[in-house]
Amino acid sequence: MTGNRPDDLAASRLQLPPGNWPTLIDGLCERFPAISREQWRARFERGRVQDRDGNPLQPTHPYRVGMEVRYFREVPDEAPIPFHEVVLHADDDLWVVDKPHFLPVVPAGRYVAETLLARLRNASGNADLVPLHRIDRATAGLVLFSAGRETRARYQALFRDRAIDKTYEALAPGLPALEFPCIRRSRLVRGEPFFRMREADGEANSETRLDVIGRGADCWHYRLRPVTGRKHQLRVHMAALGAPIVNDDVYPEMVANPDSVDYSRPLKLLARRLSFVDPLSGLRREFSSRREL
Repeated sequence: MTGNRPDDLAASRLQLPPGNWPTLIDGLCERFPAISREQWRARFERGRVQDRDGNPLQPTHPYRVGMEVRYFREVPDEAPIPFHEVVLHADDDLWVVDKPHFLPVVPAGRYVAETLLARLRNASGNADLVPLHRIDRATAGLVLFSAGRETRARYQALFRDRAIDKTYEALAPGLPALEFPCIRRSRLVRGEPFFRMREADGEANSETRLDVIGRGADCWHYRLRPVTGRKHQLRVHMAALGAPIVNDDVYPEMVANPDSVDYSRPLKLLARRLSFVDPLSGLRREFSSRREL
């Protein structure tokens, strides 16, 4: 069994689709043509293709439609991200981590080892660490992690029930015609390409409260409080108001290859503060990022 290994975070699950392939490796090669047969064979040899319970499978295992397979994504020559997280608080139930710009929270795409989750699990040896929420790879600031299965649901309920106050800060062009504080409500749906979001007609499913901290000559310093937690919500709302966040290469229009990374141009968006009543102790807790925009 491998269910308690820290690197289990890279495991993906696939329910085998209909097909007439004689062996498992034949079906996987057809399903993922970008991965060579030699790469799949190497993963099998290292026990990186498993059944649903974590038992290693052989490449000659019969292909069975509907069978659940676990496989581990691997990114060759994954480049290190030269910025580091800071653990602000850690106990048996809850971790609070100050994430740098450019570091993804969880594995996705070309990032597996260079993610906040992988770094924390590998450093602590605690495979039960799970993020309670996520912020964009480009965004810096606070992320909460559950450290134990027994209390996880109680902390997850804070987000489900909107019982946690989240405060972000951003630098963006000024909006002198807008009266502050103000509220932006809109309906967010998937856009093009697949990782972008956009506003659409219909009932609002997102809400952000905005205020101004300071008015500079080149840009303003904003306080953003998301009531909902839609993907890219703050970035879309600011762009829709006519004040895209400084160094945002995706909103309102894509201006760069999404696979390119320019470490000299961090997105000026920071998850500054989290405040909530702890469901275990009943005490109010507040955490603040130490980073600056």
